Amino acid sequence: MRIPEWFKPACLGVVAGGGALALVGFGWGGWQTSSAAEQMAADQSKHAVVAALVPVCLDQSRRDGDRVRVMNALNAEPGYKQRKLLMDAGWATVPGTEEPDGALAEACLKALTDGVS
Repeated sequence: MRIPEWFKPACLGVVAGGGALALVGFGWGGWQTSSAAEQMAADQSKHAVVAALVPVCLDQSRRDGDRVRVMNALNAEPGYKQRKLLMDAGWATVPGTEEPDGALAEACLKALTDGVS
């Protein structure tokens, strides 16, 4: 059996075209692997949950009888210590949980410093 003369260049063209398509698709076309898509979905859901819980944190801060002292301490502390102070005050602890949430503390701190509460 004789292979036609055009068969080898055609196969090389198919392989090169497929490689170029994959390179362009994953590099610039926005294609993703399933694990990257799952990670992106997990990050988006975490951000959405934190955004939904910020009003709970702000409400806890409003109800705290020690609010003035905590707010003065927040304003006196440098930025990197404010999150821990807010977590220690209990404002970033969601009702029904035992531990404060760091991401919620960051978002609540931003809302407090932006004057939302």
